[in-house]
Parts: sequence; C-alpha cells; structure tokens
Amino acid sequence: MKKNLFLVILILLILIANFSLYVVDETKQAIVLQFGKPIKAIQEAGLYFKIPFIQNVVLFEGRLLIYDAQPTEIITRDKKTLILDNYARWKIEDPLLFLQTVSNVNGAQARLDDVIYSELRVDLGKFDMSEIVSQKRTEIMKTVTERSNEKSMEYGINIVDVRIKRADLPPENEQNIFARMEAERERIAKQYRAEGKEESAKIIAETEREKTVILAEAYKEAQQLQGEGEAESIRIYAESFNQDPEFYQFLRTLESYENSFSDNTTILLSPDNEYIKYINQLTVDE
Repeated sequence: MKKNLFLVILILLILIANFSLYVVDETKQAIVLQFGKPIKAIQEAGLYFKIPFIQNVVLFEGRLLIYDAQPTEIITRDKKTLILDNYARWKIEDPLLFLQTVSNVNGAQARLDDVIYSELRVDLGKFDMSEIVSQKRTEIMKTVTERSNEKSMEYGINIVDVRIKRADLPPENEQNIFARMEAERERIAKQYRAEGKEESAKIIAETEREKTVILAEAYKEAQQLQGEGEAESIRIYAESFNQDPEFYQFLRTLESYENSFSDNTTILLSPDNEYIKYINQLTVDE
C-alpha cells in the first residue's frame, strides 16, 4: 500500500515538474506568456519555473539567422536596370518586442524584405552601375546595413550585415550589351590588324631599302677592288715590260701562239709576217 502511494506521489511530482519547469538552451531565448500575454523575456540559458496551465513559453532562435531575398530589379543613377540578389544576417535582439511586432520568423522575413529592399533601392540609385559592381560596393553595403538596422530595431531585430550575392543585367539587356561588347572587341581587333599590317609594310620597306643600300655599297666596293686589281696588274705588266721589253714581247707572242694554234685551226700567213718571226728564227737556227 505504501509502495503504491509512493509511486503515485512520484508520478505526480514528475508531472508537476514537467509542466512547471523548462530549459532555455544556450542557442535559444524565451518569452513567458500568461494567458497569452507576454510577461517576461529570458535570454540567459538555464532551468526556469512557470505556473502550470497558466503560463507557457515560446522559444526563439538566439543565433544569427540568414535572410535570403528574392532577386529584384534596381534602377541605378545612370538609368541602368540591375537584377539584384542579396542576403542579410540578422538576429533577434529583443525577443519580447519581436513577439509583439512580427510574432515569428516568417513575419520578420516579410518586414526585412520591405526594409532592406527600400534601403537598397534608395542607396543604389545614387550610384552608376560600374560603381555598384566594382568600386563602391563595400561602402554602399555598409550604409545599407546601418540604415536597415536602424529601422529594424523597432521590431527587436538587429541586422548584422547586408550583402550582394549577384548583380546581373536583365536578360533582354544582356544580349544587347554582349552584342555591343562583341562589336567593340571586333573593332579593336580590326584596329590591331590594320596597325600590324602597317607596321609590317614599314618593316618590309625598311628591309628592302637596307638591302638595296647594302648591295649598292657591295657592288661599289667590288668595282673599286676590281679596278684596283686591274690597275695593279697593269702596273706589274708595265714594270715587267720595262725591265726586258724583248722578253716580254716574246712571252706574249708565245701565249698568243698557244691560244691561236689549237686543234683543227688553219691560219694562212705570208713568210715575212711579223707574227711568226720567232718561228722563222727557230727555222733559220735549225
């Protein structure tokens, strides 16, 4: 009997503890509701007590959350349309205010969508497309984050940062821009080809000119050397002739005989011809 009573009391205690105690994890924060009205916010981890059946607890995420927006169109200062895909990191800063204003994460996402898109549209509209996609993106997103956070604080939300994942042109504009880029690259390529041909023609003309000059100088030098050689030859022959004119005449006559009296050659000369005087002398000597 006592054993059964003990079991009943133990079960009752477990049920009371189950309905009266709750745990707030380190990654969570809680709001205590009494008859549906929030009365207390708990942001520290631990074991807490509530009044059974009168109070209940709503838990919210205490870590950073990601808001990933749908791609939207933005008009830049230079009247260009960009398809902007952005995201934000945020956290629930004041769970009580969060519950009272947006109720849950879905409601918070809807408010963030309005707040961030509004700030993006205003701030990006102050810059040209080239600045947004390259030079000033970091500065722009810092400003957007600060202004968005100021507005989101009234919902108990702290926006840590806003980032652009992707900034693209609308599909109908991409083809036109790609066509212009292609035409521009083709124009530059043609310009390079024309400049290359012009430079090639200059190099060929310069090479031909140098070739002509070199050949002319070589011919001039060859003619000069040939003239000097012939002059030297004439000088040597003249010196030799002056040393022994008779011998020189005899030698030249023999060379003439060698060239004239070849095979199958017939020459008719009178016996007293000067050309064959040396042959006549040889005949007389014999």
